[in-house]
Parts: sequence; structure tokens; C-alpha cells
Amino acid sequence: MKSNSRPTLAALAVMAFATPASAQDLRASLAEDMPGLMELYRDLHAHPELSFEEHKTAAKLAKRMRDLGFEVTEGVGQTGVVSVMKNGDGPVVMLRADMDGLPVIEQTGLPFASKETATPASGVTTGVMHACGHDTHMAGFIGAAQLLVEHKDEWQGTLVMILQPAEELGLGAIAMIEDGLYTRFPKPDYVLAFHDAAAPAPAGTIGYTPGYALANVDSVDITVKGIGGHGAYPHTTVDPIVLGSAIVMKVQTVVSRNSSPLDPAVITVGSFHAGAKHNIISDEAKLQLTVRSYSDESRQLLLDGIRRVAKGEAITAGLPEELHPVVTVEDPYTPSTFNDPEFSEERAASFRARFGEERVMQWPAVMGGEDFSQFRRASPEDVKSMIFWISGTTDEMLTALNEEGKPLPSLHSPFWAPDAEKVVATGAEALAGAALDLMPRSGG
Repeated sequence: MKSNSRPTLAALAVMAFATPASAQDLRASLAEDMPGLMELYRDLHAHPELSFEEHKTAAKLAKRMRDLGFEVTEGVGQTGVVSVMKNGDGPVVMLRADMDGLPVIEQTGLPFASKETATPASGVTTGVMHACGHDTHMAGFIGAAQLLVEHKDEWQGTLVMILQPAEELGLGAIAMIEDGLYTRFPKPDYVLAFHDAAAPAPAGTIGYTPGYALANVDSVDITVKGIGGHGAYPHTTVDPIVLGSAIVMKVQTVVSRNSSPLDPAVITVGSFHAGAKHNIISDEAKLQLTVRSYSDESRQLLLDGIRRVAKGEAITAGLPEELHPVVTVEDPYTPSTFNDPEFSEERAASFRARFGEERVMQWPAVMGGEDFSQFRRASPEDVKSMIFWISGTTDEMLTALNEEGKPLPSLHSPFWAPDAEKVVATGAEALAGAALDLMPRSGG
């Protein structure tokens, strides 16, 4: 049963720091679990599945959670898995990991590299790879579950552990919420997750960002109309390529001249398609944009600015209103991720006590997107949330970066092969340790 009250953050910090021996106990348990967790990681890495296709992955992990004693429900939000363990009165803590791979042909050279292929919505058959490290997330998640079961006498409350599909599409979290995540199952007081990172820091370093941590992600399509004709007689046409080019250049002024320089914003045109032959002016061009922001107000300013620029350039080109560009904003979008500042600082302080000052640092926000944001946004008055980073950068990568200036392979790269053992171990201990801090046993 969910308690009507929860300990203050200050009290939780005192409880966490008052029991340093538990950190040693947790780490000793984890050391025994790591060989099995790394075997699981290699299996997950070798057999990735695309978004909303994580059937085998979900079934495999659901069985492990049942074997640990959780009450497990599969098929939440299509392929999501919800595991619940009630252990007396107390807070409800939710831990999350994402499951999907990417349509990327792996080039890491690992002996357990993925050889899987699939045909996504694009219709193009491709390799599939865990190029974003979700395999480390899942292995760390299972590690945390094992630790919390092994140390069940040290916590009190309800543990909800979710395996989320389709993070890469930005659709999995909202699918689980719309399928009753907060109504069919205990509603959380706290939600935590980690993400591996290609960071200029040793593997196993924890990075955290209070406040806005990741951006709103909007996909915008602009269909630019024109009046086609012969390329030799442009005066008889309205060229949508020229009009589209003007829009491409002008939308940058929405960031540089309409948005505050203190409010980060990005508008990138990633695709421009028009025409089919050298000497024909087409009657249509299509643009695809990605738009990044943090606040809802900034997001609206950018989207309104794009619409205004598209219409203004059409008027300048002399197009009648019925031929003005059509601007479509994809819905749903991925909202920005906001880490509750006080909660994040308390968790970081607890991480420092557990891992040491040198392994925990504050990192700047990034313009990437993560639909982890949906779990707080679904109930911002009741749910405190935090997602933190764990560096997966190997010693070899760091040496090449620092001595040769060689860039780190990024997430989504076919070459991304993190130091999985350190990511998994750190993630498992961090998630389990945070849950123990947030669900202290009464009188403990």
C-alpha cells in the first residue's frame, strides 16, 4: 500500500549517509552477480530488436523478474514490462530501463557483435545494433533488481521496475502511461533511470544535471508549393527550390534574432527534396526539420517562428494563399527532460558518499532527447524524477582523445562499444542504492 507521506529529502540524505556499511554489503553482493550480468549483457547485445518489436527481449527479462519474485505484467504499452514487489508500507520507487535497438549495422568488431537484421518502417532492410547502450541499461536494471531482492530486509515500500519499449521513437513511455502505468500499477513517488554516455570521463563516472537535462524534440515537415515549368523559362514559374532555400536560411534567424541567447535552441534542416530532372522546375519541395528547445514557451516560440517564416517567404515569392507552405509538427513529440533540482542534488550527494567525489560530477544539459521525461510530466505534482549519465568511455578511447585528439565514437555510432562492465556495475549499484535510500526500513 502506498504511504500517504514520504520522508523529506534532508531526512533521506541523513539516513543514506548514516549507513555506509550498506554500500560495502551491496558491492560485495554485486561482485558475485557480475559474471551472470555480463553474460546477460552479451546476449542482449548480440540479439537487439527494434522499437515496439522487443518481443524476445521483453519475454527474456520478464522471466528473470518473475524468478526473482516480482509480480510481472507483460504487454504494457505494446511490448513493455511492469514488475512490482510490495514490501510493506512506504514510498513507491520506480526504476526504468529502455529495451530497443537501432537500425545500425554494427562495426565494433566485438566477438558478440550483432548480426541481426530487420526491416523498419522505412522499408529498407538493415542491420540492428544496440548502438545507444540500452543493453547496458537492461543488464544494470536486472542487476539492481537482484540486489534489491538480496537486500530485501533493508528496505520498506513498493518497488516498481519497468522495461520500456520504443525510446528511440520517443513513443514508448507515453504508450505505457496511456496503457495504465499509473492507474493499473502503484503510482510512483520517485522515478529513476540511467543512460550510458560517450563522455570525456573514465568509464563508471556518474554525471547528473539538475533542472533541464535533455531537450524537447520536435520533427517538423514543410511542404513548399510552387508553380512548375521549364528550367529555361524561370520567369513563368514560382520556383519552390528557391523558395525552400529562402526558408532554410531564414528560419535560422528565429534562433539568432527571436530566441533569447540565454535560452538554448536549435533548428536544423536535415532533409531537402525537390525535382527530378535538370531542366524542369518542380511544383513542390519538401523540407524536414528537427527543432530542439527546453521550456514549453521556447518550443512554442520556435514553432510559431517557423510557420511565420514559411508564410512570409511565400508572400514574398508572390504565391497565392492556397499555395502557401504547409507546416506539420509531428505529434506526439518528445518533451524535454526535467530533473527535479533538489531531488537530483540529494541523489548526487548520496552517489558521492557511495562512489567517492571523483566519480560523481555535474554535467551540462544536452540537446538530445529522451522520453523518460513523460514519467514526470504525467503527474508533475506527485512524481519526482531523475535520469543520470554513466560514462562508458574506455581507457583506450580516452587515451586516443587526450593524446591524439581522436573524437569519441558517439551514441548511435556503429563503433560505439562502451566499457560495459563498468556501466553495468555502476548502474546496478546506483539504482539499487538510490532505492534503498528512498525506501528506508522503519527504525533502521
